[in-house]
Amino acid sequence: MAISRQRLVVEAESSMQMIMENLQSYRMKLAVNCEGLQYRLGDFRLRVGKVVPINSENLRGIVMEMEYLPISSWETSHLIMSEFFEIWKETLGKRSLPGHFAHVEPNFSEFGLSDQYTSQHTVVQYASILAQMAATSQSSQATRN
Repeated sequence: MAISRQRLVVEAESSMQMIMENLQSYRMKLAVNCEGLQYRLGDFRLRVGKVVPINSENLRGIVMEMEYLPISSWETSHLIMSEFFEIWKETLGKRSLPGHFAHVEPNFSEFGLSDQYTSQHTVVQYASILAQMAATSQSSQATRN
């Protein structure tokens, strides 16, 4: 669970969300289900999944997570991963697909996370991605109204 205002990443059982909501110290803004597939491309592990709000079938977005397996240092692998994303973005840009490609790079140091990549980094990434999707959705709705 990432608590963005306080810049905290905590690990808790699933019942913690309900406890926090009952204490009125937390209110879930968006509940989504992410499901997809995992691929291995050489030294890269790629996870691609669809994001659908719980109790809905409307697609909110598609998430792609990439991991460069030989290196666990975020700084060291950053250049290689950026190049991979640029190639992917260029490839997708040649297709006539709806929506747009957004590369989200959270500032891990704001959450007190070290350079060595952990599951807490993944939590911050997904929280950042979902916040970006929510903001994009809200701006799209405001433009239509």
